[in-house]
Amino acid sequence: MKLVVRVKLLPTPVQATALEATLHACNEAASWVSATGFEAKTTTNRALRDRCYATVKGQWGLGAQAAQHSIKKTADAYTTLRANLKAGNHGRPGTKRYARAAGKPLVFRKDAAQPYDDRMLS
Repeated sequence: MKLVVRVKLLPTPVQATALEATLHACNEAASWVSATGFEAKTTTNRALRDRCYATVKGQWGLGAQAAQHSIKKTADAYTTLRANLKAGNHGRPGTKRYARAAGKPLVFRKDAAQPYDDRMLS
């Protein structure tokens, strides 16, 4: 059984800076993973992990868990996009709205939410 607890962090200024830098790095890495997967036409978690994991860890200096979360976040976003396209939430295939949604890689805002867990806090 998994227990989810909502907490409010009260970091010191140094810790806040480190958390913000990590958040920005995770979202920048997720956008890069998205572009890489879009070009290769592979957006599943396993395919993205095989293709991008080492680069995400090395280029952005993320730990293993942060890299995994960034890749998983990207794969989940593509799963949601595919479901919305299939359900017709972006119009019918061939329309401008559909083409705009399906025709470019997903991009994550630099302050977009990022999952944290106890394995990321080292």
